[in-house]
Formats: sequence, structure tokens, C-alpha cells
Amino acid sequence: MNIGIFIPNWIGDAVMATPALRALHNHFGSDNTLIGIMKPYVAPVYDGSQWFNERWLYDLNPRGQCMTRKELIGRMRKLGFDIVLLLTNSLGTALIAWLGGAQERIGYARDMRSALLTTRLNPVKRGGILLPYPTLDSYLALAYAAGCPAELSRIELQTTPDDELRAESVWIALGLSKERGHVTLNSSGAYGAAKLWPDEHFARLAYLIASECGHDVLVLCGPAERKRAESIARLARHPRVFSLAGQELSIGLTKACVRRSKLLVSTDSGPRHFAAAFGVPVISLFGPTHIAWSDTHYSRETHLQIPVDCGPCQKPVCPLKHHKCMKDLSVDLVFRAVLEQLNTHN
Repeated sequence: MNIGIFIPNWIGDAVMATPALRALHNHFGSDNTLIGIMKPYVAPVYDGSQWFNERWLYDLNPRGQCMTRKELIGRMRKLGFDIVLLLTNSLGTALIAWLGGAQERIGYARDMRSALLTTRLNPVKRGGILLPYPTLDSYLALAYAAGCPAELSRIELQTTPDDELRAESVWIALGLSKERGHVTLNSSGAYGAAKLWPDEHFARLAYLIASECGHDVLVLCGPAERKRAESIARLARHPRVFSLAGQELSIGLTKACVRRSKLLVSTDSGPRHFAAAFGVPVISLFGPTHIAWSDTHYSRETHLQIPVDCGPCQKPVCPLKHHKCMKDLSVDLVFRAVLEQLNTHN
């Protein structure tokens, strides 16, 4: 059979999909063709992995090997898909699967797309409102609907030799110490500014880790976050606090840096899940988002969130302009969690 899997558009969601991908690969992979259908910026998450026989890239503004939606539909019809699983929840991807001629289309009955699906799963609701529920488990449920047996909820990723070579060159360029080991900090929040912990908080935390724990600190960043990472490293005022701001950035490099870490401290954003994928302890800082949505059942993860009257609001920008849910999450509280994780797991 030809089996297509529409991959989520967010980095963190793509990582949380890996238990479902493993279930599909273990059940169908030996005798069938599994094709991952995804946006090009998500694809590097799976570099080094063996989940798919092929990866098809598509976007509204395609480049290189990337297809338009129209080209994707044509290619789907030409190959012929027996099953398409929609890990995405959009009407658009369900329409592509329908127009692409997939015989069986498995997805969640939401976003006005029920009529386009042949197998419909109902999301967890109460009074017509979606309830916070682990995204990882919802993806696994789709794999079970396709016939897969029960699978562990463990998420996993791989790095490539090129990723590791690039990380090694960064270690040399920055002067990071392998003997001391390092703690990584991830301050990103592509979802919106409401997820961000203040730069000053991250800088103070970096100083405490470097001065009191004796570990190097490496501040991660994506291309749009260089200034923030640079600012955190500068404000820390410690010679053992570094950032990737001046480096050639990639998802593969970030994976390799996290894989080498003693600990990751992260906002609720994609790279947070890299830690669980590589068995690295992680402290996740939550503000406007429900913890349940992105819970990965990872035993080495500490969730930190302070109660506020207005949250969690699930808004990308604080509607009340005070951002208390993140600003009032104190450095002292986070540092205590750092010490506990380091003492427990290192």
C-alpha cells in the first residue's frame, strides 16, 4: 500500500508525532510505502530518522524540490494513496487528501472537514469546547485508527553525522568545555510573545548556573532570535555563558547541542521536545498555554507554571499587556528546579 502522512506544521508538534510515526513504521513499514508530506521548514526535524520511504515537501511559495498544493494533489493522484493520515487539523490538508484521491482519509472531525474524511475521530470536548489533551496521544490515536497496535509514548529523534560535525566546530569556535559540560537555554517562542520568559530572567539564570554550578551555558536560537540570544549572553556578564547568535544556524545544530547537554531550560516551544527525544533532563517554563496540550509523559521533565487569574489564556500575545504569567515566574524558582534536576540526573 501507499500510505501518506500529513505532518504537523509546528516543530514541537512534529516531534510529538514521532511515537505515532514509529507505530506506523513498525506496523506498515516493511511491506508498504510510507510517505511523509510536510512543509520544508519541518523536514530537518526528521533528518537521520527512518520513518518514511519518501518525504514530499509542499508550500504556498515553493522552492527547489518543494511542490505547490496543486502539484502535490497531482502527484498524489498519479501515485494513488490507499491511506492518508492527517496529523494536521486543518480543512486545507483534508481537502488536499480528498482531491488527491486517497481511498481512506483518517483525521479528527473538526474545522468543518468531517465530510472529507472516511474515518473520523472525535476530539475531546465538553460543551462543544475542546479540552486540553496531550497532542502526542491524539496522534497515536490516529495511528491506532489505521490498525497499529499499542505503542510507547516515548518520543525520539536522531542527529546526522553532519549535525555532529557542525556542533563540534561550534564547540571549538566558542571555546565550550566538554569537561565542565553545559546547560542549554532555549528562549524562543514562535507561537507568540506571550510564551517568552524575560531576557533579564534568562540572563540571571545563566549567571547562576555558570557561577554556582560550574557548567558552561549555551543560549540557543533560531534565525529570528539571534538578537535575543545575544542579549541574554551579554546581560549574564559571565565568561562561561555563550550563545549561538553568531553561528550558522540549523535545526540539526540545535538538536546536536541539546543532545550533548546536561540539562535544557526552555520556554514552551519546539526545541523543548528535543530534550525528551535524546533523554536529556528539561525544565519547561509555561505561561499562557495549558501544560496538558504538550505533555509528553517524560519522566525527566519539570513543568513550571504560576497560577494567574487570567490564564492560561492560550493567546499568542498577552491581551492584558502585563504578561504576569511569565514575568512573575521567578529566577529563584527556576534555579531551584535546575539544582534539583542536576543533582538528580547528573
